[in-house]
Amino acid sequence: MKANRGWRSVLVGCLLALGPGIAVADIGGGPVDRLSSASATPGTGFMLPLAGDQVVLTPFRPPKNRYGTGHRGVDLAGVVGARVLAAGSGTVVFAGLLVDRGVVSVQHAGALRTTYEPVSASVTAGQRVVTGQQIGVLEAGHPSCAPASCLHWGARIDTEYLDPLSLLRPWRVRLLPWDG
Repeated sequence: MKANRGWRSVLVGCLLALGPGIAVADIGGGPVDRLSSASATPGTGFMLPLAGDQVVLTPFRPPKNRYGTGHRGVDLAGVVGARVLAAGSGTVVFAGLLVDRGVVSVQHAGALRTTYEPVSASVTAGQRVVTGQQIGVLEAGHPSCAPASCLHWGARIDTEYLDPLSLLRPWRVRLLPWDG
């Protein structure tokens, strides 16, 4: 079990180190970057989960430990009723209310799972989806975006959270020395 956890950490670290970064700023901070949504990123098969140009209101801030504080995803500016799209192909593993908000989770290859909230789901658990397929519509109510509305988009491999924007960068494989 420990060995598997080590490999997951290496994989997550590799995903986070890929490609050029996408700079963003908190909602109360300086300028925010606009991201352009297009079709799936060549080489990754992933795309932004909202149509049109998007603004990152709150960037990913990983927790220092499993139960620590942080922001386990990114908040993308949106309008209530906007179509929410599957960022990548996979199987819906959850679509419904979680406490007080609508959540959709999609399981992708390689133990990767993406989550979207607050969303009124148009898909059901067990349903296969493809990149860009509508999975629901944006609802109001994500607390870190009030009074504006936004989509919280998260990604993780098993229990390790990663910046979902890293899914949009071309993946490069880098071999590291083996220490025996």
